[in-house]
Amino acid sequence: MARVFARAGGGPMRPRAAAPYRLRPVNSGYGRRPYRPGPIPPGVRPGPGRRPIRSGRFFRWLWPVGFPIVVVDDLAEQLNAVLEEFAQAAGSTAEGPLRIVLRTGTLGLHRTGRAVDIYGVGGKSIARWANEWNSAHRKAAAATDPAEKARIIEEEKGRNLGYKLYKALQARGGWAQPQGYPVQLFGPWTRLEGPHKEISDRLLRAHRDHIHVAR
Repeated sequence: MARVFARAGGGPMRPRAAAPYRLRPVNSGYGRRPYRPGPIPPGVRPGPGRRPIRSGRFFRWLWPVGFPIVVVDDLAEQLNAVLEEFAQAAGSTAEGPLRIVLRTGTLGLHRTGRAVDIYGVGGKSIARWANEWNSAHRKAAAATDPAEKARIIEEEKGRNLGYKLYKALQARGGWAQPQGYPVQLFGPWTRLEGPHKEISDRLLRAHRDHIHVAR
């Protein structure tokens, strides 16, 4: 379910209920043919400074049918830059692009096309990546050998695409920070990695299954 930004230390605004959905690839056109941008989805009206979000060469967006994603140019460009580099580092190719599940909300910065929510990467949901992360840390906590603890955690950092995507977005920086609000990058790893480490329990729970990012 899509969420919106909240004041530092506060909880999120109440989201609207989301209808069940199925996913479709955005701007496919991959495979053995050379990569070319796909057509703009029907019914989209980009408007000044806004455009339909597009897949890149090495990553492919998936979104709910009937919910065309239109964002401001700057957000589209920044996401494309981060994800092209991230997907290549993850071993993706033009013939086998990394799949990333995207949704948008209806409140806050979502209304102006300045925010999106990422719900999955590499064939797993962000919630599942977060659960696997937590399981690895519980296993590490139960280990008595400090070297074994470190090995378990480092191994999880190296394989967990949800965590690695969050860190890639964080490293990019430059995300929105409206006056009186924290930096608009939230997800299951926010309290551990930042940038808003003081995130409230309520806001952290609201982002336990997706990564929210705004520009």
